[in-house]
Amino acid sequence: MEKEKYTDLGFGTKTSLQSSRLLTQDGSFTVERRGISKFDSFSWYHHLINISLPRFLFIMLCGYVLMNAAFALIYLGIGIEKLNIVCNDSLVEKFFEAFFFSTQTFTTVGYGRINPNGFAANAVAAFESFIGLLAFALATGLLYGRFARPKSNILFSKNALIAPYEPTGKALMFRIANRISHVLIDVEAQITMAYLDRTSSVNRRFVFLPLERTKINLLPTMWTIVHPIDAESPFYNKTKAEIDAMDIELIVMLKAFDDTFSQTVHSRFSYKHDEIIWNAKFVQAMNYADNEHPYIELDKLGVYDLL
Repeated sequence: MEKEKYTDLGFGTKTSLQSSRLLTQDGSFTVERRGISKFDSFSWYHHLINISLPRFLFIMLCGYVLMNAAFALIYLGIGIEKLNIVCNDSLVEKFFEAFFFSTQTFTTVGYGRINPNGFAANAVAAFESFIGLLAFALATGLLYGRFARPKSNILFSKNALIAPYEPTGKALMFRIANRISHVLIDVEAQITMAYLDRTSSVNRRFVFLPLERTKINLLPTMWTIVHPIDAESPFYNKTKAEIDAMDIELIVMLKAFDDTFSQTVHSRFSYKHDEIIWNAKFVQAMNYADNEHPYIELDKLGVYDLL
């Protein structure tokens, strides 16, 4: 096996007998933080920036409803008549009258049908309008941050393959593609193999895998990233059973310059040993239309045929 270029990739060398995944396929780490409260290790900003858009909108909606419900209860406590409402309806209907007044105050809409009367009601309404301004400024900043944050939008094939390759005979390979049509420049790839060393004690080792090509200038179609299996490769003369026993994980790190945002973007992915398909070959995923323009079929990015 080639001399290790990295002795530690940041995950540490100690591990259990059954090594867990270091990196999920969405690029997040599996390391847990213990010894402090979840509140101390949690960041609402990072959480709201990174979650999916539907979850973000749901949290914003829940916060909006709960905030207005809380102020509606305060107005009920002061007295619904302080909002210049003559209301002999049930408590539920009074609550909704106060709730919708709160939404008008919170958003500074102010339709004018209901208005506060007296110091207490006016003070609460003034405070709520202030909170509303802060809340919408915060929500606007978070929403802008989500859309303005550059992302690589790289798609990875679901599996890596051990496939025929000239001149070494075999190679480890997987495919990537840009999900959207913006331009990525100077795309660089790096693969590190993590494995268990059982020779003395159970430790995790890291080996850098040399690539056929570590960088391409542009990524308009697909890129098949290839690690030739030669005499220097850790896969050399290894069977599938031996690789499985090593409990390997391939940690893939990509870096590119996004021409749209004029910033460098990063992407991470990993393949465990059971996600490596032996003796297989990717199917053709790039073709030409009738007008001779090339096109790629992204749904075939990870499709392969067994040999």
